[in-house]
Amino acid sequence: MKNYGLASIDEFLNNFIVYRNLRPVDTRLPSLNELRSKIGLPAGQFPRKTQMPYAHAINHILQAAREIEAPGTMITKVICLGDTVMSDGSAFSNICHAGNKHGAAFIGSENDAPLAVERIDTPGGFLYKANRWGAVEEFNKTLQTQDLVIDSQTVILVDLDKTSLGARGRNDKIIDRIRLEAAYETLNDILGPQFEPDLFEKAYSHFNQPEYHPFTTDNQDYLVYLCLMVGSGLFSVTTLSEQISSGAIGDFGLFTQAIQQRINELPEALRKTHQDFYTQYLIGDPTPFKTFRVNEYLNIRKYMGTQPNNAPVELLLKDEVTITQEIRQIVHEWKNQGALLFGLSDKPDEASIPSPDLLAQGYLPIHQIKTHAVGG
Repeated sequence: MKNYGLASIDEFLNNFIVYRNLRPVDTRLPSLNELRSKIGLPAGQFPRKTQMPYAHAINHILQAAREIEAPGTMITKVICLGDTVMSDGSAFSNICHAGNKHGAAFIGSENDAPLAVERIDTPGGFLYKANRWGAVEEFNKTLQTQDLVIDSQTVILVDLDKTSLGARGRNDKIIDRIRLEAAYETLNDILGPQFEPDLFEKAYSHFNQPEYHPFTTDNQDYLVYLCLMVGSGLFSVTTLSEQISSGAIGDFGLFTQAIQQRINELPEALRKTHQDFYTQYLIGDPTPFKTFRVNEYLNIRKYMGTQPNNAPVELLLKDEVTITQEIRQIVHEWKNQGALLFGLSDKPDEASIPSPDLLAQGYLPIHQIKTHAVGG
């Protein structure tokens, strides 16, 4: 591994990025709200990355971006770079299907096992799954044998979290650590002397398991809010687990309703937090725990580009969110071949872009913060 110096995501993506709310950072592009009538999506619904309405919205946004850089050019090919088959692979297949396009997706990670590559055919093309980020070079060679020439009709979809930033298997543990620290600080601030770190860690680790994903929809806002209610004393971990498993609390919406009915049992400071969360949840906001996500944004800044340039690579990968050099290098190559580069992230906007007040103070969006690029 080698340190390639400081870089930033906007070096290759500029502001061509959308986060969870599907509101492009580049304001010249249409937002989800502007596209609702075109894709038949009712107000208040915010599709996630694996859903078809997301794919339809993304296709409109991508074509608008292509018109800015290459007027009159239609996108016909999609190349995706991600870290999970479920999220990134599904998004790739859906985008190809919704936009009548074809292409391929590189799904990367890293481990100590011997190099392993697996090809998975999909309706839109194929997934190239590898346990080395450096295998993206072989993926590029494979594209050339599959009549997938990278040109102006190609869009490169670049996942941010755990792909271009904090590469899975190499540098992703720090992203999980930052999120956990943000949750810890949020609950500590709200609960004050009532906050019990051990109880929080017990609740977080218990409910942050796949068996509870149908209940929390694998949404960290929901998980941290759930931990807050355990910390308030309204529920114990055991009682809540039993009620979820038995179906007594059928889904997360019913859980928030149960809290609303018992709101007078909460401390006054906690009532406001619940009410803010409940209001955002009712209008369909996918990121209802705003305080938590703002803390996540503030925390991730502390771990970007803060180590000295001569720091050992091992230290950078342990204590800094780094850019994946292999991804950075290949997308620069593809951009020079005329491709459109576009970033997709299911990360909440509030955890990625500072509020207007913070922007006025000189805080930068995550994709504009310089940090070290590390790769093979």
